[in-house]
Amino acid sequence: MMMMMMMMMMMMMMMMMMMMMMIMMMMMMLMMMSMMMMMMMMMMMMMMMMMMMIMMMVMMMMTMMMMMMMMMMMMMMMMMMMMMMMMMMMMMMVVVMVMMMMMMMMMMMMMMMMMMMMMMMMMMMMMMMMIMKALTTPFN
Repeated sequence: MMMMMMMMMMMMMMMMMMMMMMIMMMMMMLMMMSMMMMMMMMMMMMMMMMMMMIMMMVMMMMTMMMMMMMMMMMMMMMMMMMMMMMMMMMMMMVVVMVMMMMMMMMMMMMMMMMMMMMMMMMMMMMMMMMIMKALTTPFN
């Protein structure tokens, strides 16, 4: 009887142990599953983040490229404008130079005319003086 009781107790203990083990295992499994799920979620999140980052980078690069292109276009336009302005300035300079040359020529001509007039006047004065002298000498 005692042996039977002992056996029964042992069996019960074993059963209990087994049950405990099973529960523990189940718990562990559940935990593991949840952990796995968490890990998967984390991985997914990480992947999403990475994708987002890459997308952001690409977008940034695209915007940068666009900005650079715009800047280049603006620079080109500015350069063209500058060139046009320079050309216009050069043309204007040529015109002004020609005008200046004409003015100088006119001035030179005027000066020459004045000089000629002065010379003529001087000659006339000399002639008059000589005539006057010639006229006045016999009376002295």
